[in-house]
Amino acid sequence: METVVDAQLLGSVFVTLFVIMDPPGTVPIFLALTASMTGRQRVRAARQAVAVAFAVIIAFAVFGRALLDYLHISLPALQCAGGLLLLLVALELLTGKDEAPASAEGVNVALVPLGTPLLAGPGAIVATMVFVQGANKSAHHIASYVAIGLGVLLVHVCLWAAMRFAGRIHRILGDGGTTLVTRIAGLLLSAIAVQLIADAVRAFVEQG
Repeated sequence: METVVDAQLLGSVFVTLFVIMDPPGTVPIFLALTASMTGRQRVRAARQAVAVAFAVIIAFAVFGRALLDYLHISLPALQCAGGLLLLLVALELLTGKDEAPASAEGVNVALVPLGTPLLAGPGAIVATMVFVQGANKSAHHIASYVAIGLGVLLVHVCLWAAMRFAGRIHRILGDGGTTLVTRIAGLLLSAIAVQLIADAVRAFVEQG
């Protein structure tokens, strides 16, 4: 009997997206973008940002295969491109980014730039599409799809919690603690990126 969820894949999806989307790292950015908001407005902004990011990720997870077919892009090519992209993101996390994104007057920062591209950015989108492509080739489709869906959902719950309690988290971690968490996330993400590139190169060699 087929299992309901692939626990190993669930863990892989959760860890990968958690490192890429970096819930603790969103705390200082969220506080900067919502500095002029009241407490109630911040709660609403956190909810809207997570909803937008979740919708974008799911849209690419569902329609990503059709997009790849239309553009004649293979899975190894996507994996290699995704690995290189994630490596760039990892380097930014490791070296640090001190400037918070500026918000335009009259623009809902919960949608842009917070919801996308900060949360649902290229790295998270590519990683999700790679997981879905792998699930398409799996012998246990349903268990794999459920694992991916749960992994994406759990990461977005963590994102919501991080932004909902951003003020408290920042007070607990402090500037130094937040920076430390970001650096560790960058190190883990760089390892994931290198693994993606290595898997892509191996797939290219086997195809050749």
